[in-house]
Amino acid sequence: MNPEPSPSSNNSGAQPPAELPRRYAGVLENYRPLLDIPAYTQTITLLEGNTPLIPLPRLGRELGGCELYVKFEGLNPTGSFKDRGMTVAIGEAAGAGARAVICASTGNTAASAAAYAARAGLRSIVLIPQGKVAAGKLAGAMAYGAQIVQVLGSFDDALNLVVEITRKHPIALVNSLNPYRLEGQKTAAFELCDVLGSAPDLLCLPVGNAGNISAYWMGFTQYHRLKQTGLPQILGVQAAGSAPLVLGHPVDHPETIATAIRIGRPARGEQALLAAEQSGGQIIAVSDDEILDMQRRLAGEGVWVEPASTAGLAGLAAQLRRGERSVSGKRVVAVCTGHGLKDPEIVAQRAAPLVAIPVEMGALEAVILPK
Repeated sequence: MNPEPSPSSNNSGAQPPAELPRRYAGVLENYRPLLDIPAYTQTITLLEGNTPLIPLPRLGRELGGCELYVKFEGLNPTGSFKDRGMTVAIGEAAGAGARAVICASTGNTAASAAAYAARAGLRSIVLIPQGKVAAGKLAGAMAYGAQIVQVLGSFDDALNLVVEITRKHPIALVNSLNPYRLEGQKTAAFELCDVLGSAPDLLCLPVGNAGNISAYWMGFTQYHRLKQTGLPQILGVQAAGSAPLVLGHPVDHPETIATAIRIGRPARGEQALLAAEQSGGQIIAVSDDEILDMQRRLAGEGVWVEPASTAGLAGLAAQLRRGERSVSGKRVVAVCTGHGLKDPEIVAQRAAPLVAIPVEMGALEAVILPK
């Protein structure tokens, strides 16, 4: 439940300096005319957006000879794509006079909500499923000062509680059920079209709560109407142990190493399925091993992302292995939603033991030189 708009709009300290170039102004200032948001929405920004579109020619050759790019959303201020939507959701809540915001989260939403609430001077409350959040994400929410409550249940249980309490009390809901979240997240599609000059042929991305895939399709269709930038096919990918949209029914106990998409009842599930269908694409599932293999391959190109971020490319690789798709000569963009530092334990657990040597040249040569 959102309170009524406040007549005042005290936003001291939240606006970017006027002398900054437009591209550094954050998604609200760069794309406000294209966003369906209330006039009272404040600009609460950490200069999110404008994330790099990194060409990966070597991996593109390996993956069917495509022109491959990674949209690295892990370089947003709190390390994930959530910042695009949160700047708008928190800006709307602040403009409406809210004093507190709340969300359920598997980690990235928690950190983003806490950061933008802190920026706006609002109280933030985060509900997380106990033992199911990566330490790097939980630490972010703590650092930004959120009140963190563990729920003895799943993310979906936490989300149900959050929805219920916002119906009873004047606390603003900032999960992706909030429509302003998607308004902010669709700016990533705008950026892709602006940089490439058109939409890619194929967009691959992970699917958890299904807000991001829905937002991208909103953005592409809007830009297509305005500027005739074309429309991509969308490949959404879930983890096999947490794939309700692939299975066709909720998953009561979702399990995957990709914690960001460990969600059994996606809030935007129907919208995501419609986006995939309208684009001529689909939503598929891949195993945890396939996800981790793609994390390793991306890191081999210098791009370290959290496991869930690799699901889109892992799905494309799986389809290519099975002969289900050809991307030769096509322009493909993979959305990597979160930085590797969000979940470093995965790498540490699977790394070889460190080698210790005495302070001797011979010992160093024995270790690093070819046998």
